[in-house]
This record gives sequence, structure tokens and C-alpha cells, in this order.
Amino acid sequence: MNAESDERNRVAERTPPASVPGDPERGERELGSRAPGFIKASRPLHVSWQVGVFIVGLGVVVAGVLMLVLPGPGWLVIFAGMAIWATEFVWAQLVLRWTKRKVTEAAQRALDPKVRRRNIILTTVGLVIMAVLVGIYVWKFGITMPWNISE
Repeated sequence: MNAESDERNRVAERTPPASVPGDPERGERELGSRAPGFIKASRPLHVSWQVGVFIVGLGVVVAGVLMLVLPGPGWLVIFAGMAIWATEFVWAQLVLRWTKRKVTEAAQRALDPKVRRRNIILTTVGLVIMAVLVGIYVWKFGITMPWNISE
């Protein structure tokens, strides 16, 4: 037998896995229903609980979709509906985990010094362009509202 591979196996056995689903160190909860125990104990009660959670979550998600067109925080409400569904359904929990991971990655990219410098430069250029356009408007028309211009 190879002694080196035996040593590697012993070290691997002592080392905990890096990413275990539901690992409390990573802050992720286990997948599955979060209904109270007495509801999970009865199958008909649990199914009716799931139907109720689905209907409430669906109502919140539909309201969020409507708020995408109407005034309101549409995406925030949609994610709230997904969070309601995630209390009971594994697929919604997986979608929320994926979304959180993507948002965290985007936040990390936004904190990158190169990206921050680029964003500051683009914002400054945009503000200079807006200031020039406002200056041209004031020079040509003075401080007059656009609907009062007679030309």
C-alpha cells in the first residue's frame, strides 16, 4: 500500500466538507417545509397548509407583477412572494438561494476598485453632459418653462 495516499485519506476524513447543504456555518437553512410540527403530522392538514401558502404567495407575486407596470416596488414584492413560497416549497428555496448568490456576486463585483472607478467616471461624464445641456437651454431660453416658450 502507498503510505502517502493513506495519509491523504486520513486528512480527508478529518476535514469537514466545504459546502454542505443546510450548513449552519454558511447561514443556509435546510431545504423543506417550515410548517409547525402539528401541521406536518397530519397529511390532509399539511396539504391544506401548502395550498394556503401557495395561494397567499401567488397573490403577493401577482401584486408584484402588477406593480412592475403600475407604481410600486414590483421586484421587492415579487421576491417577498417568493419568500412566502420558500417557507413551504423546495423549488422556491432553491430559487431564492440562487438569487441571493447572484446578488452577492454582483455586489462584490460592484465593490471592485476598477468597476467603482469606471462607474464614477461614467457618472461624472453624464453629469457634465446634463450640465452642458441645461446651460445651453438657459442660454437660449432663459429661465422659462418649456410649455411657456413661444418659438
